[in-house]
Amino acid sequence: MTLSRALMDRKMDDHFGYEAADDVEGVLSTLAPEVEHDIVGWPPGPARNHADIRSFYESLFADLAGGRVKRVRRLYGDDFMVDESLWSGRAAGRPFGLDGKNRPLEFRLLHVVEFTDKGDIKRENVWLDLAAIQQQLA
Repeated sequence: MTLSRALMDRKMDDHFGYEAADDVEGVLSTLAPEVEHDIVGWPPGPARNHADIRSFYESLFADLAGGRVKRVRRLYGDDFMVDESLWSGRAAGRPFGLDGKNRPLEFRLLHVVEFTDKGDIKRENVWLDLAAIQQQLA
């Protein structure tokens, strides 16, 4: 199976757009029913159902506000992409256990995303620059 770059880009851009709008249902609509959602270092570990993923996003949206994602680069395979991006916004709550005090925040993200043959996200592995987050919120 080979997916077009345009299809992968559209799905990822939709996913980021829903995140920017704090739209949990929209985010979930980009994910396959059988999905692995892995935020590396997140204490509960990878989520494999929409209920757990919903809980993650509800918490994330309470902690981060006004988020924008700027694409740095993308690499593609037949059914996957690697996306390097820069997130910027405000630390409204307690992102990653740190007191945000509504301060500006910016950090790099690396997504490794696998897609179903229909273009839904079946695996999302996210690495974030926690050192940059800690430095800005210390």
